[in-house]
Amino acid sequence: MAPNILEGERVLSFDLETTGISTSSDRIVQIALIGADANGAPVHYERIVNPRRPIPHGASNVHGIYDADVRGKGDFSTVIDEVANLIEDSVIVGHNVRRFDLEMLESEFLRMGRRMPRPKAVMDTYELVRRLNVPRPHNLGALCRRHGISLENAHTAAADAAASLLLFWRLSVDHAPSFRCSLEELERWAVHGNITSDATDLGRGLGDLELVDNLGKIRKDGEQMILAFGRHKGRDIKEIHFEDPRYIHWLLSAKGIEDESAREVIRSYLDSE
Repeated sequence: MAPNILEGERVLSFDLETTGISTSSDRIVQIALIGADANGAPVHYERIVNPRRPIPHGASNVHGIYDADVRGKGDFSTVIDEVANLIEDSVIVGHNVRRFDLEMLESEFLRMGRRMPRPKAVMDTYELVRRLNVPRPHNLGALCRRHGISLENAHTAAADAAASLLLFWRLSVDHAPSFRCSLEELERWAVHGNITSDATDLGRGLGDLELVDNLGKIRKDGEQMILAFGRHKGRDIKEIHFEDPRYIHWLLSAKGIEDESAREVIRSYLDSE
């Protein structure tokens, strides 16, 4: 089980709230690192930082942090040393943390001419649920409901970080055999056991699924519609809509899905949320 491979490690669940979804151009407005030190002492680090730019209303509506909340706060430079010390050589847990939170954090470090701190391992629960073939949807809220985890104050950094840590523990209990390995082996398995592969032990690949549009960009897996190309390849359309609505807006244009009848099918699917 996971507690064995984490014994003696500093384990921190990590989450950010930001001005937007671009890991290269948006900025951090809140950071949370929650867990325990190697000796078992609790760690609860949570800070609001000033992004030095207006926070878009769309982002504020998600995480509840507005320009007034960051006014008078220090920018990321005021917390960079604390964050670096916490992350360096820690086991970092988070949901979609590898592709978003850590990339966003690295951009902030690079802007200040600093080296990104290197965790000992990254346990991304989004990667794990896909590798473990947990039924979709794979957004954090849906997974918490499925596993009986309370997610009050969703989309605050501290709440999402704590929920990710509980989800990791729940996965380690429910799928104990998969966690009986070293940290390095578990991370490698999670990363390289991609659900978008067509010839893995996860069952049917994308090539086996029913086509929704005439080019096969969208495919049907039971009641779900799966994207078969691009940066969100292998993910459910509803899940992408929850996390990246601007991408879905593009997808539903003629530049995304050329087949108008397929676009209508996708819109109906999204309306059924």
